[in-house]
Amino acid sequence: MNIAIVGATGNVGRKIIEVLENKKFPISELFLVASSRSSGKKINFKGKGHTVIDLEKFDFSKVKIAFFAAGSAVAEKWANKAAEKTIVIDNSKFFRKDPDIPLIVPEVNSEELTYVKNKNIIANANCSVIPLVVALKPLHDLYIVKRIVVSTYQSVSGAGKAPMDELLSQTQDYLSNKKIESKHFTKQIAFNAIPHIDSFLENGYTKEEQKTSDEVQKILDKKIKITSTCVRIPVLVSHSISANVEFEKKFNLDEIKNILSKSPGCKVIDEQKDGGYITPAEAENKFETFISRIRQDDSQSNTVNLWIVSDNLLKGAALNAVEIAEDLIKKNLHDR
Repeated sequence: MNIAIVGATGNVGRKIIEVLENKKFPISELFLVASSRSSGKKINFKGKGHTVIDLEKFDFSKVKIAFFAAGSAVAEKWANKAAEKTIVIDNSKFFRKDPDIPLIVPEVNSEELTYVKNKNIIANANCSVIPLVVALKPLHDLYIVKRIVVSTYQSVSGAGKAPMDELLSQTQDYLSNKKIESKHFTKQIAFNAIPHIDSFLENGYTKEEQKTSDEVQKILDKKIKITSTCVRIPVLVSHSISANVEFEKKFNLDEIKNILSKSPGCKVIDEQKDGGYITPAEAENKFETFISRIRQDDSQSNTVNLWIVSDNLLKGAALNAVEIAEDLIKKNLHDR
């Protein structure tokens, strides 16, 4: 089938291209679409150069599925127009709270893909919510998650290419004893941690923290109580999550490890010794959601601690989007 990627020149767009090629996704023709600034550029796919097409001039009736990886402003302006002619899988936050648009993580709630017929748009979840619900789904099915205390430690790639470049330049300046200037962060990011992602809300939380609550409840269970703190750390790629999870039922720690080891998309690396866990650097370019430091919370009954790590550009964005498309095809929902 014919496929389009809107925002093909960005971080996530390029990752979608990589995933499509690695997974040998069934493509007849691939259309790479971006703003007029990028029109005419060449990007390789399967050893062949593809010319980037101006979004303003692209005809979406040429494709069965269009991946949107260009942010909320582009999604707001173009996704509904595109959805009149094709199925849109949008990676931005713009449609996630819309009750008529499914918010999908294939390992968790693929049955809700049938609701694509409402508006021909599917929303891809937040890059830290995706690995969190992938790890929680099999445990929720067995023990019922009651409450989660979440702390996310998010890499700068979650903010885009320019913030990645800023981390590198700030690091060089720091090591050279030069003055550090911050353009894309509220404070110095090199050798630092910033407890602030996105803008503040009236309740004192940030939008990123509110998204964690809203999306976990929409995807997994609206009855789950959640509180979160989201931190930007000086890591280029991969998000990490510390999750304190309270269940309604008693659990067995060995059973939890066994369940997660067998669950789709999960990989348990949990040895109680030096280095017996996964870090962001090791998760980069991996498809799996890694779970480590699995241990009982001795301060509260029916509660477990988990350390969850995944590549935010892959499972947190591009890979999840492509897996949504694969499920659409399996369920024969890709024909309008």
